[in-house]
Amino acid sequence: MIQFYSPDILTTLRLPESDSGHAVRVLRLGSGDHIQVIDGHGNIYECVITDPHPRHAIIEVIDTHVQPLPWRQRIAVAVAPTKHADRMEWLVEKLVEVGVNRIIPMLTARSERKVIKRERLEKIAVAAMKQSLKAVLPEIDEMTPLRDVIGLMPDAQRFVGYCDPAVERRDFAADYIPGHDTLLLIGPEGDFTPDEIKAVIESGITPVTFGANRLRTETAALYGVTACHVIDDRCSNQL
Repeated sequence: MIQFYSPDILTTLRLPESDSGHAVRVLRLGSGDHIQVIDGHGNIYECVITDPHPRHAIIEVIDTHVQPLPWRQRIAVAVAPTKHADRMEWLVEKLVEVGVNRIIPMLTARSERKVIKRERLEKIAVAAMKQSLKAVLPEIDEMTPLRDVIGLMPDAQRFVGYCDPAVERRDFAADYIPGHDTLLLIGPEGDFTPDEIKAVIESGITPVTFGANRLRTETAALYGVTACHVIDDRCSNQL
């Protein structure tokens, strides 16, 4: 089933221009054809096209149901954007497909990219949401300084991936508690500065390692989120 996205579908009763063009020009859908529309808030609308206009297709909603995310907790990732924008775009796509609630582009002292195109990342997130048949669109923050990130989600379990063995680090897979809200911090390719990691640890965030291998920024972020889901699924199957 191909899903279409319209965040204000109940107000407008029409598809946005990009989805209208895909439905009418590409898929050749016409009056009377049934489609599914999601609003990014967990609602799925069963609809019928009444006016197949290629720029603003008009629809009629005939049924609605809710599709919550299949995991219980909130999972947020604060990650320093990579030097090459396409790697960050790839990461957003994969995080949404695997399953995340919030992505926080993080500004650090050694960040190689200090500006992001949030609108572009949101478009990629929408496409990944539809492709993976989810109905909830993750939040994507503006670029956020590390000093602000360390104050987020104080009641969650919070981890920072860190490479320097001089700092005592825990095993992420062993310390992660299934089903609990989680914030994961991933630094830039040059890692956090000593002062930054000190501030992070003093804020109550646990430094962790993801194993013996050194991972790229985007790989570490994806690994951390994937590990959360794998551990959650394993524990659920044991209940």
